[in-house]
Amino acid sequence: AAPTMDDHMRPLNQRGERSAEAIGAWLVAEGHVPELALVSSSTRTRQTWALIAQAFDPAPEARFMDALYHGEPNTLMQALQSAEADSVMMIAHNPGIAYFAQGLVAALPGDARFERYPTGATAVIEFDAPGWGSVTWTTGRVTALAFPRDLI
Repeated sequence: AAPTMDDHMRPLNQRGERSAEAIGAWLVAEGHVPELALVSSSTRTRQTWALIAQAFDPAPEARFMDALYHGEPNTLMQALQSAEADSVMMIAHNPGIAYFAQGLVAALPGDARFERYPTGATAVIEFDAPGWGSVTWTTGRVTALAFPRDLI
């Protein structure tokens, strides 16, 4: 990307494209197809979603949200708590999405990469809650974890 390019407009690079396609295939293979995707409004997260969504048939509904662009964990939590779907995927940016994922779980999974949360890291987190509105910090459990580097 050009150094003068606005970060919000920066496109996904080739590695990111391969990573997104691999994550989409992994989600389908593992049976983790969301009903709703909450996606940062940035160009690269929109592109990430488009590539992931190609793996799904049909593609789930997506909501592109300015608040998720460099959103802090509490902002991401508000977005999740307002979701109206049984399963939700969130695509946002580090470091916010990393801190958010780590804050959601009661116990860190065995893979140390979860704490680093590299670009493209994908965690499936389940909650014993009647709905997203009642999800709180440290109440989730990681049931699946993927890193693009392992998939491509």
